[in-house]
Amino acid sequence: MQHMLYYDVTDVSVVQRRKKNMKKYVAEFIGTAVLTLFGCGSAAVSGGIDGTLGILGIAMAFGLSIVAMAYVIGDVSGCHINPAVSLGVFLNKGMSAADFAGYLVAQFLGGIAGAGILYGVISCTGLGPVSETGLGQNGFAEASYTGLSMPGAILVEVILTFVFVFTILGVTAKAENSRVAGIVIGLTLAFVHILGIPLTGTSVNPARSLGPALLVGNGTALSQVWVFIAAPLLGAVIAAVVYRTVCKREE
Repeated sequence: MQHMLYYDVTDVSVVQRRKKNMKKYVAEFIGTAVLTLFGCGSAAVSGGIDGTLGILGIAMAFGLSIVAMAYVIGDVSGCHINPAVSLGVFLNKGMSAADFAGYLVAQFLGGIAGAGILYGVISCTGLGPVSETGLGQNGFAEASYTGLSMPGAILVEVILTFVFVFTILGVTAKAENSRVAGIVIGLTLAFVHILGIPLTGTSVNPARSLGPALLVGNGTALSQVWVFIAAPLLGAVIAAVVYRTVCKREE
């Protein structure tokens, strides 16, 4: 009986761990879908930079999406909803390799799902085809409001992501910041968007970039999306290294 009980307890523990992991991945999927839908949707539906919301309105839509999700799924998954954030946390030894992989899959699928919902919504309006309204996709050169070059886009995305991930690592390092962390992170995302929107549309999030690029039906968006996957990840690596070197307390 003792032998059987040992395996029963182990099995229960494994099942509980798997359920907990699945909840985290589902939370990341939902959070990324919401961010993509409301952030990119605000840009696409309002007419972009020259539309009714303008730069500040679109930036706040992204920021408020983070604030809302942080206070819903923060206790479940940490509300990364961004592969760059997860990479920074992973390099800072804040999550396992298995969780990191699970988060990436959930986030990219969430970004695609959010873009898919946005595509469906726009298709039901009189705004015109998605090829005209766009899905809030990122871009450089002719796809940039300011005509920013590819090297410029890489530099901008690395810097903006560095600031964003660096802030997250700092504000979440202390338990006493938990009540305000969501607000700080959301406002940080908004302020990096204020600078980045006219330049690249602001990615700082590979999952938010891939979904719209896949679904917009625009060859330019898909051919340029590698910049908005690679540059934010590089920015996250730099943020993690700098944070561990400069800010992290000695164990």
